[in-house]
Amino acid sequence: MSESRGSREFCPRCGDAVPEREEPLPGAPRERDRMLCDACYFEDFDLVDAPDRIEVMVCSGCGAVHRGNRWVDVGARDYTDVAVDEVSEALAVHVNAEQMQWGVDPEQVDQNTIRMHCQFSGVVRDTPITEEVVVPVKISRQTCQRCGRVAGGSYAAEVQIRGRDRVPDADEQREAVDIAESLVQRREADGDRDAFVTEIIDQPEGKDIKLSTNKLGKAVATRVTDRLGGSFTEAPTLVTEDGDGNEVYRVTFPVRLPKFRPGDVIDPDDGDGPVLVRSVQGNLKGVRLASGDHYEASFEEGETPDAEKVGEADDAADTTVVAVEDDNAVQVLDPETFESVTVPKPDYFDADADDVPALKTDAGLYVLPDDED
Repeated sequence: MSESRGSREFCPRCGDAVPEREEPLPGAPRERDRMLCDACYFEDFDLVDAPDRIEVMVCSGCGAVHRGNRWVDVGARDYTDVAVDEVSEALAVHVNAEQMQWGVDPEQVDQNTIRMHCQFSGVVRDTPITEEVVVPVKISRQTCQRCGRVAGGSYAAEVQIRGRDRVPDADEQREAVDIAESLVQRREADGDRDAFVTEIIDQPEGKDIKLSTNKLGKAVATRVTDRLGGSFTEAPTLVTEDGDGNEVYRVTFPVRLPKFRPGDVIDPDDGDGPVLVRSVQGNLKGVRLASGDHYEASFEEGETPDAEKVGEADDAADTTVVAVEDDNAVQVLDPETFESVTVPKPDYFDADADDVPALKTDAGLYVLPDDED
């Protein structure tokens, strides 16, 4: 009898016998209350450790949440979503709890307070446990550094959209702005909170796009010239020094779009007739209207090939084909006088066509490629 009593374990608090429990694995922490009976164990047991109150700083401008020492874009639909996330991060579940489940019922107390009713259930020592905690969440509206910079008109780079010997047209200016905004959106999506467009200014000569960083300004200038042609330069200006004494520069990126655009008809004045411009990316590329031959001229240091604009493809009018004279000439009706005239027959001319687009210039009348193919 004494041997049996000596082998049993007893609760150190109430003295009741407790069942044998498995020893923890070597190196595993030993629970302080392991020897307590279930009744004593659950007297002081808390399934969940929750704070009495949570305060969340939310930017009133962009909705970012302040966590630690930085602002984080959380993509929440409203402040209730933010409160749920913050409570989830703040709660701690007992280490011995298994099969945990929980739910939350938000109660909007006022504009700045949400009371979170949290219900928990789990299993501890093979015993089902439920618990409910209420955590008030206080929403504090602040202004994040990014929104403060935007509101204050802060910028580090300015991209100036200009044309060489012309004003960029509305489509070019719109595309340049779209390029800047899409680059910013992609960087924001990647978590870059320093990327933003500060201001877009309409100037008589084109658009001025003010951007948050020099790196972003150079990326926009590069993308614009890749897409629309032309070139850009960099003009840094010292504006201040940071807290560590480093010089801070604001950089202007003047973008010069080419003098000619795709769709322009130009005369290189080389005796071979006008050229329909196809591309200004890299070199100027086009097609000779008299022969259909390929034309290419290089841009050297941003300069424009020696040529004059004599028309635009959009000004072409459909005219009637009268007759094909030979391999080099065709008769069409002049779209203005409706008289039959002989014009050069380029390689792209469709001998079976009844109508062709034709453009009248100071250099003469020319058949254009159909739909600029």
